[in-house]
Amino acid sequence: MVENRRQRLQALLAADGAVRSASAVSLACERCVRELSVSGAGATVLSTMPGGNGSSPSRGLVHATNDVSAGLEDLQLTVGEGPCLDAFASGGPVLIADLAAANARWPAFTPAACELGAAAVFSFPLQIGVVRLGSLDLYRDTPGPLTRVELADALILSDLATQGVIADLDGHRTEDVSWLADPYTQLHQATGMVQVQLRSTTDVALMRLRAYAFTRNVPLADVARQVVERSLRFTDTEDGQ
Repeated sequence: MVENRRQRLQALLAADGAVRSASAVSLACERCVRELSVSGAGATVLSTMPGGNGSSPSRGLVHATNDVSAGLEDLQLTVGEGPCLDAFASGGPVLIADLAAANARWPAFTPAACELGAAAVFSFPLQIGVVRLGSLDLYRDTPGPLTRVELADALILSDLATQGVIADLDGHRTEDVSWLADPYTQLHQATGMVQVQLRSTTDVALMRLRAYAFTRNVPLADVARQVVERSLRFTDTEDGQ
């Protein structure tokens, strides 16, 4: 039964690819929206910041089907919590049918995610064995769980998306996200620059960047770009100037 569903989804993805030239990851995200009754999907590659302790992964956005999905990915990186990060840390799916009820679990992420339009979120790790490469993240604009069939298909599509990430990573180390055409890749450089400015650890530098973005309601990618362009500098006594 599961093998039949996998063959069906593989055939659908192949047909999608024949109609439109796009990466396997992008096609998997878009197929999730069609097959799983979700409002949007996003896929990301995650890695540990160089010199960090493993608790602060950086992210490169591979694909998002709409602005809400992209906003949810950016929000999790900014506040440092959410289903994507939990799925990456645990290696198992994170299934939240009613996001409003998860405020205690993610006090910074939940209210902002609800404001963006998410009412339910489902994250699946992209992994091969014990090696985790990122996450496949789904949301609905109304509360409600995935059905058993939808959950089975989501697991299959996350596995197929993983294969797409591996293909895109060909020739790159898993911790190297510089190949992604995405503004999040500037976060590596910006964190290093702030670390030098503050004479701090990588984790402290990343925390200051996140705090600056969160308190000013600015995307973290924009803050990183300002640092790299040297229009924003951090000091020991101020959040930024």
